[in-house]
Amino acid sequence: MPTIYPFTAIVGQERMKRALILNAVSPRIGGVLIRGERGTAKSTAARALAALLPQVKVITQCRFGCDPDRSHTWCTECRERADQDVQLRTTPFVNLPVSATEDRVVGTLDIEKAIQKGERHFEPGVLAAANRGLLYIDEVNLLDDHVVDLLLDSAAMGMNIVEREGISFSHPARFILVGTMNPEEGDLRPQLLDRFALSVDISGIRSPQERVFIMERNLAFESDADGFREQWIEKENELSSQIDQGRQLVGQVQYTRRDLLSIAALSASMNVDGHRSDLVILKAARAHAAFEARTQVTERDIALAAELAFPHRIKRGPFDQADIGFDELQERIEQLQGASAPLEERQPGSDSQEVDEKKKP
Repeated sequence: MPTIYPFTAIVGQERMKRALILNAVSPRIGGVLIRGERGTAKSTAARALAALLPQVKVITQCRFGCDPDRSHTWCTECRERADQDVQLRTTPFVNLPVSATEDRVVGTLDIEKAIQKGERHFEPGVLAAANRGLLYIDEVNLLDDHVVDLLLDSAAMGMNIVEREGISFSHPARFILVGTMNPEEGDLRPQLLDRFALSVDISGIRSPQERVFIMERNLAFESDADGFREQWIEKENELSSQIDQGRQLVGQVQYTRRDLLSIAALSASMNVDGHRSDLVILKAARAHAAFEARTQVTERDIALAAELAFPHRIKRGPFDQADIGFDELQERIEQLQGASAPLEERQPGSDSQEVDEKKKP
């Protein structure tokens, strides 16, 4: 297996890295779309993130990597199997080709074998391989819209259900969805854009000093990949441990009605259609708090989450210019950050109503 460029060695692109890390902490956020020009480390970051993810516990005999601690999500085969041995495995990284068909993505049922022999035989697809891992789609804007719909539906439901001629098979399909694209080659339909939870627009770094860092690190990696990675392994392990701890803590992160009102007011002021952005901001804010080892959402968490949830949801005018510019969005986020108070100064009792239900994002 080729050596992966370290995630922590990527220069700049902090928003992109933050969006990827938040999805790693809480895959239920719903994925991230990275839009930018060529040569801005989009695919490098996706592969590097997968290498950071901690090992996952799976049922040994399972072809789909079912989680032994979540029996309600088991595949059809695991529900019918008596013995459930457990092992650890590396988090999978699956690269979906642009030419992928529906059968290649969801898998296929052998109808002929079912009719002739009465046996149910399912050939897994990309969704099965990506379960509990990272599914990467380069040039997602060139993928067939129907296939993109299937991927986004599976990511939202966490299950892949295939039905043919009265025969049904299901398996879990929980993965971190990362799509990258170059806007110069066309855009996604607005309906598909909205289905990606977070979005980041990136461009080449203009600072000469940082561009020198990029050249130096890439030359060092090309010269001795293993040695270069060894130089960064301490930071890699530290970030991996922080992500793992965030995953365990995210379900305990609390939020108040005031937090929900802040999110709703911000979304309403941006004149965004629907309510998906509100839910995405809440999930991402909780993930950010968990990543920083906190159990209470702050307004800073909300602001940083909104910075990633709004760019592809702002309404656009007839000449494809945003009616509300991104600069104005940043100003509003900065105002929200400036209004945030330290955690110890928050008075939950002063809210008119606390939100007691602590759901995982």
